[in-house]
Amino acid sequence: MKFRTRRSEDPEINLIPFIDVLLVILIFLMLSTTYSKFTELQVVLPVADAEQLKERPLEIIVAVAADGRYTVNSEAVEGRAVDLLSVALSQAAAGRKDAVVIVSADASSAHQSVINVMDAARRAGLQHLTFAAQTSAGSGR
Repeated sequence: MKFRTRRSEDPEINLIPFIDVLLVILIFLMLSTTYSKFTELQVVLPVADAEQLKERPLEIIVAVAADGRYTVNSEAVEGRAVDLLSVALSQAAAGRKDAVVIVSADASSAHQSVINVMDAARRAGLQHLTFAAQTSAGSGR
């Protein structure tokens, strides 16, 4: 009888199925992971118990219509040029540099119309500017 001596083979691990499984798990985790975005900041505002100001600054309300027309303190501005709006703001401020310009723009008004109001206020020397907005209930500024 002739017996062959068996050669001992070194054990070998096949890595291809292991890599396939890891890629499937990676794809599953990438697709099922939710990315949460924080769109608001938690801000605690300071509190002051001071008396109300006895003298309020002059408020100049600039309304911007959806078609780009302007009114300054309910008086229509002829034309849509920045120079005309700047002259109207200067007249409404009556030389007071502490006047506050309140921009009340229509929600569908062009972005350029609001930029024109800001540019006109700068040209008129008015540095205090704020924007009016409504609450979701539709009341107030």
